[in-house]
Amino acid sequence: MKPKIYGNGLYKIFGGDATTAIDLLKAGQSKDEIYAATGQTVGVRDVSFKVAEGEIFVVMGLSGSGKSTLVRMINGLIKPSAGEILIDDVNVADCSDEQLRNVRRNKVAMVFQHFALFPHKTVAENAAFGLKIRGMKASERRERAQAALEQVGLGARGDSYPDELSGGMQQRVGLARGLASEPEILLMDEPFGALDPLIRNDMQQELLELQRTLKKTIVFITHDLNEALALGTTIAIMRDGVIAQTGTAEEIVGSPADDYVAAFTRDIDRSQVFAAASIARPATPLDLATDNAEVAMTRMEELGIDAVHVVDDGKLAGIVSYRAASAAHRDGLDLKDALTDDFPTASPESLLNDLYPLAGTEYPIALTDEKGQLTGIVHPQDVFQQLANEEEEEEEKEKA
Repeated sequence: MKPKIYGNGLYKIFGGDATTAIDLLKAGQSKDEIYAATGQTVGVRDVSFKVAEGEIFVVMGLSGSGKSTLVRMINGLIKPSAGEILIDDVNVADCSDEQLRNVRRNKVAMVFQHFALFPHKTVAENAAFGLKIRGMKASERRERAQAALEQVGLGARGDSYPDELSGGMQQRVGLARGLASEPEILLMDEPFGALDPLIRNDMQQELLELQRTLKKTIVFITHDLNEALALGTTIAIMRDGVIAQTGTAEEIVGSPADDYVAAFTRDIDRSQVFAAASIARPATPLDLATDNAEVAMTRMEELGIDAVHVVDDGKLAGIVSYRAASAAHRDGLDLKDALTDDFPTASPESLLNDLYPLAGTEYPIALTDEKGQLTGIVHPQDVFQQLANEEEEEEEKEKA
C-alpha cells in the first residue's frame, strides 16, 4: 500500500550553502567535524521513512537529535536542503506556495507542546481559531469546534476560559483545535511534554482511545522512550540527525540495532512491551460439529497436553480436559457435555504483564480476535519463562 507520508534522502543544513556540508557528510565526516570546518549545523542527514495511513509513527530522540526539525519539514515550516517529502502525491519539499497552503489547509494539522491558547478567548473560540483564519462562517466554526471538543471530552467546557482549565484540559483544547479542521494527518511535537507524569499518562491513553475511532495518520515527536513504546505503531529513534532504528516496540526492545538503542532500552520492562502473540503457539482446536470425546482424547495424547480448546462454527466454544473427555467417552456423552467455559482468554495484543494473573490457572490461555475466533494459545509456562528470561538478563547486566 502506498504510504501516506514518504521521506526520501532528507538533509537539513543550517547556515550557509548546504552543498559543501552535504558533500562532507557523504564523505564520512561527522556532525561536529562539519561544524568545526564550516560553521554549519547538521540538523538532519540522509533520513528516509514511510508512514502508513492510519498509523501512529513516533519519532523519538534526545535534544538535538533532529526530531523536531524532521516534523517541521513534513508540513513545510522548514525546507529541506536536499531530498523529498511526499504527502500523498505532493512533494512539500519542492512545491508551490499554493500547493503547500492547500496541504496545510486540507490535510495536515499540528499540535505543539505549548498550548498557545488565547487567554481572552473561550475554549470554543480557541478550538475554532484555525477555522476562522480559513474564513469559515461563524456558525460552521462553532459547530466544528464543538464536535472536536466533544471528541476530547470537553463538550461542556466550550464557554470556559483557558485559565479555568487544568493543564491536561488545556492540552485537550490544543488537540481539539487540530481536530476541528478535520485533517487527515496530525503532527504532534512533544504535545504532552509539559504535563506532569500522571496527566501525561492519561493523555496518552486518551489519544490511543481517540485513535481507535478516528484512525488519523499521526506523526508523534517525543524524547521519552516509554511514551514512544506506549503509543507507536512504528517507532523511529533518531541520533545526531539520523534514524538509528525503525521498528515496532517489540523490535526496538527485543532487537536493538546498535549500542545507542540498546542503552535506551536496557531498563525497559519487557512485560509492558511484548504482546501475547509474541509467545503464542498455533491453535489446534477440535470442532464441536465433527469431533467427539474419543477424538479429543487422541488429540491430547498426540500433543502431550491435558486440555484442548473446541470451536463451533469457527468461534471458541470452550475447552475440554482429558479427564472430562475420558468420562464423557465412558458414559457415551457428546463432546459438548464435557466442555467448560471457565478458562482464561485474552486478545493477541494483550501485554505479557496482563497475562501473568491468567497464567495461574490449570488451562492454557486462549487468544481470540474481535469475532471470537481462536487465533492461538499461550501456555502458562511460556509466560513464566519469558518473565524469568528477563530477570536473568537483568541479573547479568548488573554483574557486568
